[in-house]
This record gives sequence, structure tokens and C-alpha cells, in this order.
Amino acid sequence: MPESEAEPWEYSLYIPNDPRAVTVSRRTLRLILTMHGLIGLVDVAELLATELVSNAVRHTKGPAALRVRWAAGVLRIGAWDADPEPPEPPGVLGLLDGESEEGRGLALVRACADLWGWHPLARHGNRGKFVWCELAAA
Repeated sequence: MPESEAEPWEYSLYIPNDPRAVTVSRRTLRLILTMHGLIGLVDVAELLATELVSNAVRHTKGPAALRVRWAAGVLRIGAWDADPEPPEPPGVLGLLDGESEEGRGLALVRACADLWGWHPLARHGNRGKFVWCELAAA
């Protein structure tokens, strides 16, 4: 059965506030997508997940999570973190300072994803935000 006709699925990977978590998240995502037959989405999905998780780890002090969901031919990748503040708006890639080490993350997400967004979270006394993007199967 083609993956686009398969039942929906979802994975969550809870990660500490540690820069090494970015690599763990990226490799876990690659394994998930490969096992589900979505190898064609791996390269772009890894880039997007890396940017989202990097922001969650770099700009917050608490734990984070990578969430990956497949439903109706759409892959949603998201990063949760404990900081309720909105993410910095993405710049335009062509207008970013070529010398800058920062500021490209959400611009890359905006350029490579079919759709992206964020929303604040407040459940069971926990606060934070969820930044997500989507890729449609080609």
C-alpha cells in the first residue's frame, strides 16, 4: 500500500536542552521516515526539523520535543518548547546579512515548507509554544 494511503501516525521525541539533541532528533526523523517509506521527504524534512529543534534548544532554557505526524499525504514536523514567547519572524533569505551566524532558521523553514506556523500552548499548568511546518508528499 502506498504510504499516502496508509493510516495516520505520530511520533514524539522528548529532548533535553542540549545542543546534541539536534543531531539525535535529525537521525531519529530519518529513521522514522525511512521505516514508513517516505525516503523522498528525508532531506528536506531533516533540514526543517534541524532548524525547528535548533531554535527550541538555542533560544529556551527548558526541555523540548520533536513531533512528527503523517496524515492524508502531509508530513507535519514540529518542535515544542517551554517558552511561550513567539518565535522571531523569519527574514527573507536574500536579505539576510551574509556574515550573520543567526537568523536563517525560520527563513529556511518558510522557503522550504509548504506551510508553517506556530501557536502558544497551555495545558496542565505547562506553558510553551509549538512551531510547525508541513510537507506534502510529491
